[in-house]
Amino acid sequence: MSFWPRRRTCKDIYGGIKIGNLELPTSINYRFTQNFRVSADRAYKWCTSYDPADPQLMHEEGKRKINQLSEDAIILSDVLRTNQGTVTKTKLVRLNPTEKSWTNTRLSGPQKHSQFLYRITPTGKNSSRLTFVGFQLEPKNMSKKEAAALARKIRIEDSGAWKILAKAMEKELIPE
Repeated sequence: MSFWPRRRTCKDIYGGIKIGNLELPTSINYRFTQNFRVSADRAYKWCTSYDPADPQLMHEEGKRKINQLSEDAIILSDVLRTNQGTVTKTKLVRLNPTEKSWTNTRLSGPQKHSQFLYRITPTGKNSSRLTFVGFQLEPKNMSKKEAAALARKIRIEDSGAWKILAKAMEKELIPE
């Protein structure tokens, strides 16, 4: 027998997936990459230059308010109209220009406290790649099978949105 007791897990402490009547959220982790036909510097600048018209750029109906807290911190407040009704999201964006990376943390709205990591790396003089990592918190507990299916679904949705953004970026930054 070891001197140190066995490490207790959430399951040990809480007896499974609930604390009293409170259901624990499910963590959904996913990633993808998106290539750009512009330099890493130009891609980073374009991606982190937020604008009130950004929802329309992503073919969404809604409004965005931008509050620049500091040189490297921004609050984005989005009100979007979806098939399920109006969705409001508040996000804290932290910029890291020296690494050409940024984070997006949901402060309110669906999937509150989810975090998304972005990094742009050069792949050539006039090309770059975005690496996206999502750590989404779903408000309900899910089986591993359900969580894997949701991770696939949101990875497809988010990578599809970045394909749209890549085309918009290239249309704006690459002369014809």
